[in-house]
Amino acid sequence: MSPTDPSSKPTPGSGGSSGPKSSTGSFASASGESGGSRGGSSSDSLIGRLIVERGLAPQAEVDAAFAALRTGTDQQRAFVDVLVEAQIITRRQLARLRTEAEGDRTVLRIPGYQIMRKLGAGAMASVYLAKQTSLDRLVAIKILPRRYSADSAFIERFYKEGRAAAKLSDPNIVGAFDVGQVGDQHYFVMEYVEGENVYDRIVRSKRLKDRDALVITRQVASALKHAHARGFIHRDIKPKNIMITKSNVVKLADLGLARAMDDKKAAEAERHRAFGTPYYISPEQIRGSVDLGPPADIYGLGATLFHMLTGRVPFEGKDPTEVMQRHLRQELTPPDQVVAGISQGTAEIVEMMMMKAPRDRYQSADELLEDIDLALAGEPLRYASRGVDLAGMATEVEGTAVTEVQVGPKSGGRMSGLAIALIAGLACLSGLLLLLLIFKK
Repeated sequence: MSPTDPSSKPTPGSGGSSGPKSSTGSFASASGESGGSRGGSSSDSLIGRLIVERGLAPQAEVDAAFAALRTGTDQQRAFVDVLVEAQIITRRQLARLRTEAEGDRTVLRIPGYQIMRKLGAGAMASVYLAKQTSLDRLVAIKILPRRYSADSAFIERFYKEGRAAAKLSDPNIVGAFDVGQVGDQHYFVMEYVEGENVYDRIVRSKRLKDRDALVITRQVASALKHAHARGFIHRDIKPKNIMITKSNVVKLADLGLARAMDDKKAAEAERHRAFGTPYYISPEQIRGSVDLGPPADIYGLGATLFHMLTGRVPFEGKDPTEVMQRHLRQELTPPDQVVAGISQGTAEIVEMMMMKAPRDRYQSADELLEDIDLALAGEPLRYASRGVDLAGMATEVEGTAVTEVQVGPKSGGRMSGLAIALIAGLACLSGLLLLLLIFKK
């Protein structure tokens, strides 16, 4: 998948994510252990489970099809034929399910793990819920598809994700347990997070309240503080990579694009190439800059915070290229101008996180954390503000007219009518004082 795909990136799918829970109806239990065409094979069991998981048919219809096969007179009749004849699925759907089922059968043979169900799948990987039998704990297992088993670049990136995750140990980062290979398939075992991702929460809630969005952002910022301190930048902060447990603990997932900041060789190899997700990617990532630092992740987190607050992404376009061009050139509409009721402090934090130039953003997660804590306490921010840049103002005393007002360099916001009137008044007063001094002479 292209690195400019707006919904994903050139890495395996997200890790540790939760997905649709499969039903455990009578078909799964009746056919899973039996063999033969009439009794139902393990392949039939997988096909039946996938039909239900994908929402193609309810469990009752699948069970009815299995019952018809079991009681039928045609000994050689295939279960899949019953499904197609009953118009439960089409031949095309069946072909796709067979491909997926083939992958599932391989996964079932990973030593030391009992596969329970699929959590999710993407173009780059599938993620399964499993039980680690030696420790009797639930884990998530990411599997690299067979079509990439001969691609050394994808395999290296897959293992690189595991190695990066293993070097990080933080309550707000999905933990890594193991990486390995079974036959021609590669797997990555990680912490299982039971809950939902931020994207799902946005879809369900339309948008999040200020405080809720800031609390989530604070926990991600804490995770970034840990990762940055250990020399890693994530490079793909977005709602789908942020998990929320049932106890509201936030976990940053998917280190597939993580890179050591001192890895000059990798940086040079990726020069002028855009890696990330277009809706949330920083301008310097779009340019393929070699010297990426914490502000790149802070920008992605700012775009995510904007999405949480407004229910929409900061920049949209007809294709990924247009979206990224807008990140580079189009001014950000402050979130409190998109949705009424967002506090000024929260909006100022977003605006500073998403400044075009890295030097104008928060320089570290520590600075961001400090402002978030101040915003949550209802106090003035330390780093972000919409103060007037008096040094950058060009004024004309003649006629007491203000010809240009520049909002502070860290805002991107707009001056209120009251502020403009106040500045004009000050300019007028300055002119009068100047006249008085002239007359006194």
